[in-house]
Amino acid sequence: QVQLVESGGGSVQTGGSLKLSCAASGRTFSIYAMGWFRQAPGKERDFVATITWSGGSTYYADSVKGRFTISRGNAKNTVYLQMNSLKPEETAVYYCAAAKACGATISRGEYDDWGQGTQVTVTA
Repeated sequence: QVQLVESGGGSVQTGGSLKLSCAASGRTFSIYAMGWFRQAPGKERDFVATITWSGGSTYYADSVKGRFTISRGNAKNTVYLQMNSLKPEETAVYYCAAAKACGATISRGEYDDWGQGTQVTVTA
């Protein structure tokens, strides 16, 4: 099992930026990809971005392309989500997730382990 801990959430004004972090521990050798998802109140948990554990490939939801960047840290066991030009409708709990299956990308069901989430609030 992989343990994931997110941090970096908070409150920001429209157009502002936040950088989320996700620290992975445990059986990290089993990870194929790491993803970020978000869930607004009363809505489903939606895909935001993913990166292969090797760091070679990234993929983004259309709604965040050009504004969000997913990356791996030098320590290798940390994944980041840099979020720029934030919008009020992006207020949500942001979750980090780890997938073991090769080829995992945007589907929630492909991810095996999840963090507890971090709240991001974008005010108008």
